[in-house]
Amino acid sequence: MDNLLSGLGKFGLDENVANNIYGEESVTAKQNDGGDITREAAEPKEKDYLLLKSIRCPVCDNVFRTTMIKSGRAKRKEPDMDLRPRFENVDTNKYDVASCPKCGYTAIHRYFPHLSSLQIKLINEGVCSKFKTAPVKATETVEVLDYDTAIERFKLALYTTIVKKGATSEKAYACLKIAWLLRGKMEELAAEGADKNKEAIDACRKEYDSFYQQAFDGYVKAMSSENYPMSGMDQSTVDLLIAAMAYNLGKYDYSSRFISSLIVSRTASANVKKRAHDMKDMILEKLKK
Repeated sequence: MDNLLSGLGKFGLDENVANNIYGEESVTAKQNDGGDITREAAEPKEKDYLLLKSIRCPVCDNVFRTTMIKSGRAKRKEPDMDLRPRFENVDTNKYDVASCPKCGYTAIHRYFPHLSSLQIKLINEGVCSKFKTAPVKATETVEVLDYDTAIERFKLALYTTIVKKGATSEKAYACLKIAWLLRGKMEELAAEGADKNKEAIDACRKEYDSFYQQAFDGYVKAMSSENYPMSGMDQSTVDLLIAAMAYNLGKYDYSSRFISSLIVSRTASANVKKRAHDMKDMILEKLKK
């Protein structure tokens, strides 16, 4: 397996920490003057959806500002089958990570403030003490991220999660978020020209496959060791996610078992059941072939 965290060496970190993501861990519970509206005016830019928010680092107590998505500003679109969120004009996934410019502690927003004293000690020893360069400079202006920058920060978040011995589902969620960002990057490259960007897309696909498989493996493992909610999802949503990931990985029989369970579930929401029925038809088509 390729080194998932390659490129983090410039920060003074050990890239090989991801050779076995789930190996050593402690399970944790759970408008123009003519009046015409131009296309530019009609379609907001990515920056229009962003804001700066001050947060406090739980490791070094530094208060810094980070770029986030304005609540309720972006218009939601139909998510991907594996629940990857989609919005008009902006990929919100890029901004779902915070990184302290003082000590280097980096994490997905939902996990950023939640650390035990032991985890703070592990992060100080395994991350903060080794950083040659802070992953994010202190800023007072909204920062529009490209995919490469966003992916790098999420890799730092995954690295930190491994170092602090975070829950299996937290590691799986970080891998899934990186895979979603790589999918977004491939879509962007294809829109610019699939032929001229073929080499870059192929390289991106290879990395995407590795992270997606790791995310799948992680969630499957977490099911047997963690309580729900998991990554902010109830059991039915996690089952739907795993079924969708299994489908995308070509594991149709495995996916089918989860889908069958969701369809007869008394606790799954109407939306989850609808998605399960849609996926069932897709699975049957694949199995026929």
